[in-house]
Amino acid sequence: MEDRIARFATIWGRAIFPVTATSLTRPEFERHLVPLTRTLTEALHARPFDAAVAQRVGAELVAVHCTDPEALAGTLGVIESYLVLYCGPDGLEGSGVEATAEYHARCARLQHAIAAGYARALRERTLSEQEAIARSALTARTDAQQALHASEERFRAVFEGAAVGIGIADLDGNVLEVNDTLLQMFGGLEGHVRSRNVSEWGHPDDTPHVWRMYGELVRGERESYRVEKPYYRHDGTVLWTNLTVSLLRDAEGKPQYQLALMEDTTERRLLNLRLRYEATHDALTGLPNRTLFFERLEKALSGSGGDRYGLCYLDLDGFKAVNDSLGHSAGDRLLVEVADRLQSCATGPGEVVARLGGDEFVALTTGPDTEQQVTDLAVRILTALSTPIRLEGRELSVRGSIGIVEGRAKERTPAEVLRSADITMYRAKAAGGNRFEFADAEADARAITRHGLTNALPAALERGEFFIEYQPLVHMRDGTVHGAEALVRWSHPQYGVLGPDRFIPLAERTGLIVPLGRWVLEEAVRQARAWQREHGGAALRINVNLSPTQLHHPGLVADTVAVLEKSGLAPGALCLEVTESALIGADDELLEPLRRLAELGVDIALDDFGTGYSNLANLRRLPVSVLKLDRSFTRGMQQQPADPVDVKIVEGIVALAHSLELAVTVEGVETGAQAAQLRALGCDTAQGWYYARPGAPDRIHALSLSDAVPTPS
Repeated sequence: MEDRIARFATIWGRAIFPVTATSLTRPEFERHLVPLTRTLTEALHARPFDAAVAQRVGAELVAVHCTDPEALAGTLGVIESYLVLYCGPDGLEGSGVEATAEYHARCARLQHAIAAGYARALRERTLSEQEAIARSALTARTDAQQALHASEERFRAVFEGAAVGIGIADLDGNVLEVNDTLLQMFGGLEGHVRSRNVSEWGHPDDTPHVWRMYGELVRGERESYRVEKPYYRHDGTVLWTNLTVSLLRDAEGKPQYQLALMEDTTERRLLNLRLRYEATHDALTGLPNRTLFFERLEKALSGSGGDRYGLCYLDLDGFKAVNDSLGHSAGDRLLVEVADRLQSCATGPGEVVARLGGDEFVALTTGPDTEQQVTDLAVRILTALSTPIRLEGRELSVRGSIGIVEGRAKERTPAEVLRSADITMYRAKAAGGNRFEFADAEADARAITRHGLTNALPAALERGEFFIEYQPLVHMRDGTVHGAEALVRWSHPQYGVLGPDRFIPLAERTGLIVPLGRWVLEEAVRQARAWQREHGGAALRINVNLSPTQLHHPGLVADTVAVLEKSGLAPGALCLEVTESALIGADDELLEPLRRLAELGVDIALDDFGTGYSNLANLRRLPVSVLKLDRSFTRGMQQQPADPVDVKIVEGIVALAHSLELAVTVEGVETGAQAAQLRALGCDTAQGWYYARPGAPDRIHALSLSDAVPTPS
């Protein structure tokens, strides 16, 4: 019987599996039908017969998702055709007609019961599913309403409690809703905000692209934009904001509203402006400072302010004396008064005055005729400063030196213009001050060269770029070489060989003259000692120049003695030359080092005698043994007949010197006639191109051993 039940389940499964919505495989589905087949078999044979059992089979079919109408039809067809055949009693075909009819009748009733159970179960399932759907729909609707309510509450909380201003407007720009923060930003008047259209909130400081982006947004061409935008409040004050505007679309994606978020940046902007002002203006005078002035100058030089520019660079004359005598507080008050006067001078369009620092000020003008404009500006400045300033109960006269640079835009950088103006200002100061000078390209080049040389001096000494040439000193009596003057030269890598007039003044200003002078002294003394050895013991005198700074150096005597002792040269073979101007008005303290050197046997020569307008009586107190007559007194003797005035002056100086037991050396001898005249006047020694030009040490040695030096007849 079990085999037949399994066979029937297989036939049943093949009939309804294709229309069954189940996740079971066919073998699994057929095994699921076996117990249902067994139930039908038992019902078919039961005594008494009860067809109601088959209703559970119909319900079970629904339970396994055999809900397609074809599944029921297929089930009923299989039961009708095969249930009695496979599951009926054995030998049924041999039984009587009544037995066969009874089983077929039972089979028909089982079919009806299956159909009834199937229909009932399907109806219940449908009702259950509909109820579940309805319940789910109700739940979803309820959830959606709650979510919408919660969302609206959250939006309202954010909208009302936001720290930034929020506004909603339609696409025509009409304001529909604003929060309290935005109302407060605009002064708290609701009607002033909600009754407005955003197009009414234009401001002169709006950049052009603000309203262009607004138009693109309301047309749906952009989703948002962010700008810094000012607004006028109802009281006329300005509200500065960081504005972000976004486009809101409906469910179909069509533009519907615009949402604006505003952050009040007014205080921050005012703070930034204040910080910007403090960063670009002088704290003492309130004038623009160097930073702001460079911005204005860059704009002027770019051509934005006109084709030409003119700049005045002002430095007060003698301002340090005010600070030193009255104190820095008084100096500050003076600068404030000067700044006020300069500010009143900048009356033309585009003119600006600034303080660069200390007592340095600049004024800038632009326009088509800046040469005349900048001249007028400089005149106004000097005129404004000419009125004395009352300070602490006294009147102070204020003077200033002005350097002017005027030119065409786009030709120079700000740094170049300021440098030229600074150089020109110092040229005006050197000319006496209280005046203005126009920049000169050649003067600028010379100043720049001087600056470069000044910076290169220390390294040049370390690198050994200096060397010495020697010009012979000749006895006028017989033309023999008496000695030589050491003349320092600089072999500059860029400018070639430079004479002392190019760099000695720079070394004086920088203090480098002291180590440079010591080096010259060491080299010259060493060379003199070498000549002495080569000459067989006869010493040639070496003349070395001393600068005013060296005279004030406390180590002058010690250094000189140390150099002489190291070389082994006798003090009498060294002559130190000091200019007359350096000793004018010299006190005993300054003369003391020279006296000590003279006592040691070192000769002291008074160089450039006759140019310092010193009192001749001072010669008695100066520790000098030689007068070097300046060439200006002997120039008139280069041709014959000699200038009688020069002859008388030289004759008087020689007589005075000899009466004081001083030797006379003449510089700049260039002709034989000049040499003969000076010899006749009694001069002792001479030097000049007539005898020999400055040269290498070996030339001096050669001259000392020969008669190469010309002797005037």
